[in-house]
Amino acid sequence: MDAFELRDGNPSGYQCEIGGDPEDDLLALLGRLVEKLRRMLSVKHLTREDHEPQIAEQTVRGRIDWDDSVAGHTPLLTIDGQEVSWEEFGRMLMTFEGWQFRLQIVDPADEP
Repeated sequence: MDAFELRDGNPSGYQCEIGGDPEDDLLALLGRLVEKLRRMLSVKHLTREDHEPQIAEQTVRGRIDWDDSVAGHTPLLTIDGQEVSWEEFGRMLMTFEGWQFRLQIVDPADEP
């Protein structure tokens, strides 16, 4: 089961899904989806400083999409419902120059 924000009639911005058996109680699945949406919307991973987005804490969660405005295989990230280019995300990471990082890729239906 999934939920998504529509922009210009297309899924964009916030997107959320949960896995479940088709035989499961649909209201229970909907309840799980709503709870996951609430958790997702309750945390902001980006802030604005000098009109530029910055990483709010030390953890960023989002979705990896395809950036069709750039030639080649370039990702477009969606963080806090906002599209963030790969270049823009790289600039945000420079705040942490010299630090180490951990990258974890998870299935969108998995619980956070």
